[in-house]
Amino acid sequence: MACLKGQGADESRWASRTSNPLGGINSVFGGFDSHALPPVISHNLLTNFLKSRRQGLSSRSIQFYSCYLGLAHSVVGVNVIGQEITQFLKSLQCSNGGKHAYYRTLRVFYNWLYSPKSGYKLNPQNNPILAVDAPKVEKKILPSLTSEQVDYLIEQAMCVRDKAIISLFAHSGLRLSELANIKPQNIDWDNRLIKAVCKGNKEGLAPFGERTELLLKDWMSRYQVNGRLWDLDAWGISEMLKQLRVRTGLPCNAHTFRRTFACVLAKKGIDSLHIMRLGRWESLAMVERYTRSVRFEDSLNLYYPIISCLSRHAECSYDFGEGRCY
Repeated sequence: MACLKGQGADESRWASRTSNPLGGINSVFGGFDSHALPPVISHNLLTNFLKSRRQGLSSRSIQFYSCYLGLAHSVVGVNVIGQEITQFLKSLQCSNGGKHAYYRTLRVFYNWLYSPKSGYKLNPQNNPILAVDAPKVEKKILPSLTSEQVDYLIEQAMCVRDKAIISLFAHSGLRLSELANIKPQNIDWDNRLIKAVCKGNKEGLAPFGERTELLLKDWMSRYQVNGRLWDLDAWGISEMLKQLRVRTGLPCNAHTFRRTFACVLAKKGIDSLHIMRLGRWESLAMVERYTRSVRFEDSLNLYYPIISCLSRHAECSYDFGEGRCY
């Protein structure tokens, strides 16, 4: 992830305020507004914020915070008020999605700063982010695949390894980093589960199906595993998926497969709470975000058999897995 020019309202204005004699972390953040904090406290403030992030947070997340706080340095400090943050967000020459990224970063920073954990003993009621409305972001429906499209991608894959990767993505909802770092000893063949290292260095279990099991065993019979399950790293897997997308014309990346995993389960009537657990999401809101492509018609397909069954048998129950009453 890179911080690009053009995201701020006036690059020259930010550039004129980046000189800071401290260097160190200040050089990462690009300097700070002189009204925010005295130099030494400013240096310590941002150092302490980064150190406060939970253990195991990815380098990408740390880079995200560093990047956006650096570009938003004019509204980072203890003397900032909500109106200043609002004006800063309005001044940005980027999409509402970009503005929301700034807002999220500032919200995390100020919620930490005005909490007892920061050690700055600030009154939480004076937290300026409480007076700032989040930029409205259009809720886009991002693509997911049908079961038939997943079958087609597996068919078009060049080798057993690639077929196994695609099948595992679709069956498990694994993130790219989680799948890339699987070790053979992480696989529980009896229960078809994989122990994955998830976001925040947490461990989670990812399920997989019979077809994936067969493909994985086929791959492992051909490849002498040395540490990791694959002979590709995350970048190599991404490149393989890009080439498959070009050949097939279908969306083909880790996020698409993760959405597919959630949407296929939702269309089969699986409850959002179960999807959250199976996909290792931290909130139901994230499940809803990933299942936006599930249509009203998909819900109707689940509704009609149930209501038809109940009309005939007042006390029967409907088995989603079997697709019938009992």
